[in-house]
Amino acid sequence: MLLAIETSCDETGVALFDEEGRLIKELVFSQVDLHSQFGGIVPEIASRKHLEILPLLTKSLLKSAGAEIGDIKAIGVTFGPGLIGSLLVGVSFAKALAFALKIPVIKVDHLIAHLFVIFLEKKVEFPFIGLLVSGGHTALFLINSWEEIFLIGHTRDDAGGEAFDKVAKLLGLGYPGGPVISELAKKGDPEKVKFPRPLLNENTFDFSFSGLKTAVVNYLKKNPDYKKEDVCAGFEEAVCEVLVKKTLFACEKLKIPRVVVAGGVASNERLRKKLFEEGRKKGIKVYMPDKKFCTDNGVMVGVVAFYKWKKREFCPLTEEPYARAVFKKLSTFC
Repeated sequence: MLLAIETSCDETGVALFDEEGRLIKELVFSQVDLHSQFGGIVPEIASRKHLEILPLLTKSLLKSAGAEIGDIKAIGVTFGPGLIGSLLVGVSFAKALAFALKIPVIKVDHLIAHLFVIFLEKKVEFPFIGLLVSGGHTALFLINSWEEIFLIGHTRDDAGGEAFDKVAKLLGLGYPGGPVISELAKKGDPEKVKFPRPLLNENTFDFSFSGLKTAVVNYLKKNPDYKKEDVCAGFEEAVCEVLVKKTLFACEKLKIPRVVVAGGVASNERLRKKLFEEGRKKGIKVYMPDKKFCTDNGVMVGVVAFYKWKKREFCPLTEEPYARAVFKKLSTFC
């Protein structure tokens, strides 16, 4: 079996795959309740909780799958990007277990894992445009194969999910902000509160959400009798419109009729609906994983690790985790 481990932020995820690449079992422990009282993730708390939970979660995973520790023949683990303390816990655990069992470690990039988890559920033809949108990342990729991946656009400031969290804090809605804003937006009217669409009409694949957050701040100051539902609806519509139009613009510009959308914000119902609708109009096929695979989990790590396992792409135990990702960037299209 292949054991997959994810500890890049505040979710502890583990998963088991068989030698054919089939998912056997997965478990995820969320730290949302621990961090919500602080209005965001506290890195020190996150890493300490991973340290406490990961061994127990792995033991529980094996037991629930009817497996033993000796059945593990390789370990795939997230090396980055993410919170370095959290990453160190997962990587160190994987290395120690691999050393004891004399099995290989497989290095997995967190962002690529998000984009490739779709292959667990669907067959997607290469090349495709990949939109990754989460609390820590918002980026567009040109993906020609498992190995050939280019960054073509990214946020210049706040990530999409980060903007949701910050606006939720402004409205006193708590953390995490995405789910609660989406629920309130269903009861509001996006036409009553119109916010700007940053960089939407510029010839670039980049994003920017900091100015949108500032626009919300200014609106709240000028309109003390604002209705939260309408503010949420207007804000969500602005974010979704930017994400959808930028992504489909990249598809049209590069003449690629398919897109994969991943990351925590990909579970947003309005974004999913709008992407499917607009993609259908333009003849662009939109792929999205099941909502449970949009947030951080061990399954996405296992999908990439299994591919590398077959190719025997292992990493030395001296390999270190990294906080930031580095991709080849293509910027000549716009």
